[in-house]
Amino acid sequence: MRTDHGPGMSGSGRSLRRWRMAAVLAAGVAVGVAMTATPVSGHIGNSVTHLWNAHLKSKTDARYYTKAQANGRFLGSSEQAADAELLDGFDSTAFLRSDAAAGGDLTGTFPDPAIAAGAVTAAKLAFDPATQEELDATLERRRPPAANVFTTLDSAGFVGSFSSATIGVDGFGLISYEDGSNGDLKVAHCENVACSSATTATLDSAGIVGVWTSVAIGADGLGLITYNDNTNGDLKVAHCENVACSSATTSTLDSTGAVGQFPSVTVGADGLGLISYADQPNLDLKVAHCDNAACSSATTSTLESAGFVGELTSVTVGADGLGLISYRDLGNQDLKVAHCANVACSSATTAAVDTAVNVGWTSVTVGADGLGLISYRDATNGDLKVAHCTNVVCSSATTATLGSASAEGAVTSVTIGADGLGLISYSDGRNGNLRVAHCTNVACSSATTATLAGAGGGFFPSVTVGVDGLALISYQNSFNSDLKVAHCANTFCIDYLRRR
Repeated sequence: MRTDHGPGMSGSGRSLRRWRMAAVLAAGVAVGVAMTATPVSGHIGNSVTHLWNAHLKSKTDARYYTKAQANGRFLGSSEQAADAELLDGFDSTAFLRSDAAAGGDLTGTFPDPAIAAGAVTAAKLAFDPATQEELDATLERRRPPAANVFTTLDSAGFVGSFSSATIGVDGFGLISYEDGSNGDLKVAHCENVACSSATTATLDSAGIVGVWTSVAIGADGLGLITYNDNTNGDLKVAHCENVACSSATTSTLDSTGAVGQFPSVTVGADGLGLISYADQPNLDLKVAHCDNAACSSATTSTLESAGFVGELTSVTVGADGLGLISYRDLGNQDLKVAHCANVACSSATTAAVDTAVNVGWTSVTVGADGLGLISYRDATNGDLKVAHCTNVVCSSATTATLGSASAEGAVTSVTIGADGLGLISYSDGRNGNLRVAHCTNVACSSATTATLAGAGGGFFPSVTVGVDGLALISYQNSFNSDLKVAHCANTFCIDYLRRR
């Protein structure tokens, strides 16, 4: 708020001064006005409407007041209200306390509430491809051309198989993987955004464990890793005790026979872990819904038991806040999808979305259009394929072949890049190369593919997108069995690419 003398009113002989008040609005933001209390009833002021949830009026006005009028309407900085319990005619009890409890999607108290666990869902997020494309183009123009960078994170023995990567709350990569030499579950915590170095830790060494790992970040901000205990045939989880995951508490979630193969973990709309996996003795697809953030226990459900199903599972949360699982129906060699009926996924509807080929490794995410996008291997032709769901429940999908250089897509992993388009990392099974496919549209009906030169062989790749908007891919160097990462130089993951 600013007060000025009116034109020609600055002389000391003038007994009458006019005060001008103006509310300045720019880009929808009120500048220079701070309000610490709001009446429960009535309007806030000339430029603002409604009550606790304030909105700016479409137009503002500028008025002149005499000094007497201004003092009558507004309390001077050196004056005191006649009745300390009254403010502009409202009793103090009519004002919300600054420590009032928050509600709805917020938790805690004002003035510093926090977003409640599970409040942010895909359905509540808005994505503007045009805006994102413009932002991405700007970043690419300003970023100098560079090559993809490859770093060895662990070379102690036969390591790096079954890797899974995500980004922690500290903005650094967190990678789970198997130490095949010792049969242990290990993690690598990146020490910077590019993951040019990392600290590694062994989380579970009881028997042969760490097979088929999958990692996500829980609602508590800590890593949650699911994996198979091959010695006992159990489904297990490790809940990190700190952001770097230097140690973890482990729990067995399902021990009813030889279970826990091909597990995949995500965090549901309720803030709890949701794990898809195979029950091999019964040839079933199962899920485990964690009972708490640490997932020290879980409720398990069988989603499909018709034939030999549940292999090569991958789980994400759809735009409707419900789990979406891709998997292989080995009996029919089909690509299938299960759409959870509720947050706990105690039941689901299933659909075969590709029955034309023998399907291999699958990976699922949700695109910028809110629909599922699945990468998988066409084992019949040795191709990399994608299926783009036609609806939220993925009762059907359109499929496309992205790579057909023989033995493509032996192991795939898909995410959504900073440009809002799908980005798939996969291994070339014939030559052992690490490759990427960058979708040219949201449906990924076509893509540009590239071999990451210098990767040194790439098996068990897992791709995520860092806080710098660039892909980070963990993988096993198939030539010397090390855990490595590739930090892409641009959204296409192509060396020295730069827009003019």
